[in-house]
Amino acid sequence: MNDKAKIKAGERKGLIILAALSLVVGVTSGFVCALFRLTLQQADLLRGAFIAWAHREGFAGLLLVVVTLAVTAALAAWLVRRFSPDAAGSGIPQVEEALRGDEPAKPLRRGSVKFIGGVLAIGGGLALGREGPSVQMGAAIADVLGRTFRRNWADCKVLLAAGAGAGLATAFNAPIAGAVFVLEELVRQFEVRTAIAALGASASAIAVAHLFLGVLPDFHVEAQPYPGLGTVPIHVGLGVIAGVLGVAYTRAILGTLWVTDRLPPWPAEVRALSVGAAVGLLAWFAPGLVGGGDAITQSTLDGTVPLSMVALVFAVRFALGPVSYGAGVPGGLFAPMLVLGAQTGVMFGSFCERWIPSATSSPTAYAIVGMAAFFTAVVRAPLTGIVLATEMTGNASLLLPMLASCFTAMAVPTLLRVPPIYDSLKQRLAQRTSSS
Repeated sequence: MNDKAKIKAGERKGLIILAALSLVVGVTSGFVCALFRLTLQQADLLRGAFIAWAHREGFAGLLLVVVTLAVTAALAAWLVRRFSPDAAGSGIPQVEEALRGDEPAKPLRRGSVKFIGGVLAIGGGLALGREGPSVQMGAAIADVLGRTFRRNWADCKVLLAAGAGAGLATAFNAPIAGAVFVLEELVRQFEVRTAIAALGASASAIAVAHLFLGVLPDFHVEAQPYPGLGTVPIHVGLGVIAGVLGVAYTRAILGTLWVTDRLPPWPAEVRALSVGAAVGLLAWFAPGLVGGGDAITQSTLDGTVPLSMVALVFAVRFALGPVSYGAGVPGGLFAPMLVLGAQTGVMFGSFCERWIPSATSSPTAYAIVGMAAFFTAVVRAPLTGIVLATEMTGNASLLLPMLASCFTAMAVPTLLRVPPIYDSLKQRLAQRTSSS
């Protein structure tokens, strides 16, 4: 066997090992992230029952709710500050930095803080997404397994990206979106080894997660009819609106972080305590408005909420998301964005249904398209947004309007020179790291 043949044989062997490890990464990530989702579900139920009980106690109950949710947020911030500062926020910028830089340190500690802190923060009512902790936990698991099996750093980076995708896939029961997210957002290129690992990890993660979470899509939506070609211009308009609102939401997040960076140098727990107290006050009067927001998205897709109430909830959640993210606790941005995207779509669809006779699609269909468009406007990852909305609702009939809306939702912030949210967060992370 000549040298070239030996090299090719070594590459094949390495690819087989990498593919096998991606399955192990997916199985492990699927189990841990499914457990995280189940724990969050129980935390949401516990919070609701606690608030319902507290209402019977009058003013004392109000104080108890405010103090309890404030303390849970502060405890999540303390865990981050004390044990793993890079576990704050969504974790996606940290994963992207790891893929472009040095090997991350102490992955098990970071993953543990992400799990416990995420349950405390999101279960405590902050408007944050479960995908952030899931992505970082999946990446941490991949990092540990890569080191355990003594893979080189190039293979470890591939597994790291695959583990992050497996975490996202489990968070939203969306395996294809998890794999697409790896290629479109994390590595931003199509490379065969990465694609194989991402597909293997996402597929095995979902296979395990289905045992615990079931096989149905996250949102239960009736099958939507295929829209006519004449609705494309209308969906282009929806994309413009989603693009403008996405720009505003991006600036709201970054503006909140800018303000928190310039506050007096109090402990992180004090900031989280104040945010948690505000969330507790809101939860007392409107318990359905706090937390990750899946129930809000589902009711929006069902069309059971009056349009005036949809607009009010949109305004509250538009402010609550950036404030919650500014608390510096574990939690992501995807789930809150899906809430706002669905509400944007249903408000636009209701307007079209009344005033534009050619708008044959239902408000629910516009809500699904709005989810993909708003996500695209903020993250600038249209393929991930389209696949995510499709998998989460089980509707593949809206791909054409999604393409039309995501086209303009991506063009508007690009023309306005507003960077994607994770690029801005990475830049902020790099500045904080260099100044520390």
